[in-house]
Amino acid sequence: MVTLHRAARLLCATALALPVLGAQPTHDAGPVFGSGLDLVRLTVTVRDEKGNLIPNLEETAFKVYEDGRPQKIQVFARSVEPGHDEDLALDLGLLFDTSESMLDVLKLSQEAAVRFLEAIPRARDLLTIFFDQDIRISRFDSENQQGLIQRIFEAKSSGNTSLYDAIAVYLSRSQEGSGRKVLVVFTDGDDTSSQIGFGQLRDLVRSSPVTIYPIAFAAGMPPGDVRTMQARAFLLGLAETTGGRVFSPTVSKDLPDIYQKLLEELESQYVIGFLSDNPRADGRYRKLKVEVDAPRVRVSHRQGYTVPKEKKR
Repeated sequence: MVTLHRAARLLCATALALPVLGAQPTHDAGPVFGSGLDLVRLTVTVRDEKGNLIPNLEETAFKVYEDGRPQKIQVFARSVEPGHDEDLALDLGLLFDTSESMLDVLKLSQEAAVRFLEAIPRARDLLTIFFDQDIRISRFDSENQQGLIQRIFEAKSSGNTSLYDAIAVYLSRSQEGSGRKVLVVFTDGDDTSSQIGFGQLRDLVRSSPVTIYPIAFAAGMPPGDVRTMQARAFLLGLAETTGGRVFSPTVSKDLPDIYQKLLEELESQYVIGFLSDNPRADGRYRKLKVEVDAPRVRVSHRQGYTVPKEKKR
């Protein structure tokens, strides 16, 4: 286990160069995810007008656009069919908020995290971060989850909340390459002590290949309070930007349905890869859009990525 005191010190030099929330990413914004000769990968979820998942579409139903230009699909894999193990492999991140603001809902949060681990398919990689004002990082494999479950039940609530820093640290350590990158965050969405700002983190997230699923708890914040609404808006923004969803359990009986929905989504996803038709290594942010040739569907995926900037010799 690695403990990082106010862990964003590792990332501040990068993050401070990023634009504030609402601005377009600058030419050198965010972490870099490959383009040019590297495959750009998208995890895609498709739902009908009633919200039902659509898992059986053919490759010909999909069109991918980068900055408005159509791209040729090079990789296509559906979770519902066998094979494509490398493309569909799951790299999982688990962020667990142990700050004082979670005191009233810690038991429910612990139960939620453990039930999730028991329900989720085996992950190729499992990176966990426990955080309050400090950030504690551990890496587990699928065969050694019992040790992680014990740590979850032993967690105590105390200290301030460095939620933004914890997410930024995870993004910096999530592995590139093939497979799906999924981050599940157990938190109330409040942040009191991060060094990275809201807008800076938003830009990091926009450039990341990670799909984020917040498990949002009410904690001690009153409903309708400005701080509560800001926390919920932040978590909703994380999910929408990355193609994920927000789940909000209030009691234990909510958990089975939440995890069933999350598992069904993971089992219905598509992985699409393409080689960009833009060979320029200019460090720019590129917008992505996936269209599906089916009536009244809703498509979820990450909204863009940043290409490497060619180093001057």
